[in-house]
Amino acid sequence: MQMAVNFLYIIFLHLVTVVVLQSNATPEVPALIVFGDSIVDPGNNNGLKSLAKCNFPPYGRDFKGQSATGRFSNGKIPTDIIASQVGIKEYLPAYLDPELRDEDLLTGVSFASGGAGFDNMTAKVASAYTLWDQLQMFEEYKRKLESVAGIERAAEIVKDSVYIIVAGSNDIMVTYFISNLRSNYDIPSYVDYIVQAASSFIKNLYNLGVRKIGIAGVPPLGCVPMVRTIRGGITRECVEIYNQASVLLNRELSAELTRLAQELPSSQIIYLDVYNILHDLIMNSSHYGFEEATRGCCGTGKVEATLLCNEELSTLTCQDTSKYLFWDAFHPTERAYELLVTPLVKNYLPILF
Repeated sequence: MQMAVNFLYIIFLHLVTVVVLQSNATPEVPALIVFGDSIVDPGNNNGLKSLAKCNFPPYGRDFKGQSATGRFSNGKIPTDIIASQVGIKEYLPAYLDPELRDEDLLTGVSFASGGAGFDNMTAKVASAYTLWDQLQMFEEYKRKLESVAGIERAAEIVKDSVYIIVAGSNDIMVTYFISNLRSNYDIPSYVDYIVQAASSFIKNLYNLGVRKIGIAGVPPLGCVPMVRTIRGGITRECVEIYNQASVLLNRELSAELTRLAQELPSSQIIYLDVYNILHDLIMNSSHYGFEEATRGCCGTGKVEATLLCNEELSTLTCQDTSKYLFWDAFHPTERAYELLVTPLVKNYLPILF
């Protein structure tokens, strides 16, 4: 009898050991590093003479300390949520934050700039930093990282970190449709232009030592409040041609990323599908507890964003952001971002880890 008890005890210890080992099996991700547009810009545009910034109330009203940091939302943005959920840190700071500390470099920063796109013309129209400007910042970051961590450790951090790129929405929505600045292209040819620019950017990152990259597709742009207002008619319906362009870009981008992952040795390059998650949130908003999915919380919610979303001009701003899917006429609320990001972290990012 005693032998049977001892045997069961040994089996129990073995199972506990296996569980502990499995729970610790995920390799450490030293840092999260981000490039892109306003969706993931935590304040890099604050010092620019640009309309594409929001370092003033009511932006940030649900952020820590009710601080308008330059994040294009009422609170956290996707990269804050990702960094927190994977255990890196609570907030991902802007690289150009004047209060950025050396320790922040070790765990990652965001170079993203509101108004940017894969097409350089997109950022120039918004007086924002292009993705290539952001790439130059990354090269500067690498030099700073070497001075903080040493050359060998810095190289390890660069290689082992996870990189997120969020761009393309402004190219389609603003540069192509709203401003007609690329009217010499039809939609398929402009999509191809964007995809090739994205591919070139990724190759440049790879040549700088980057290996683990997640690239977000574009959301259903035809259902963004501003687009509903200017192109959705009296009833402000989703605009199908915008959504069709989004789907085409996502399909071509995903195919190119698959090709690049095979072409670039030791790389892990994945496509992050945000279109279907956000489309589901919009179409089934009441299921997720939202009462409004066609207008933003700020002002009337139909056109207000950046400078038009402010305390003086936005007396109609909602009281309870948790009921709204969108914060302003372009950007989701923190709660919507949490519902969007959580399945991405669960289903996609472990591939990079």
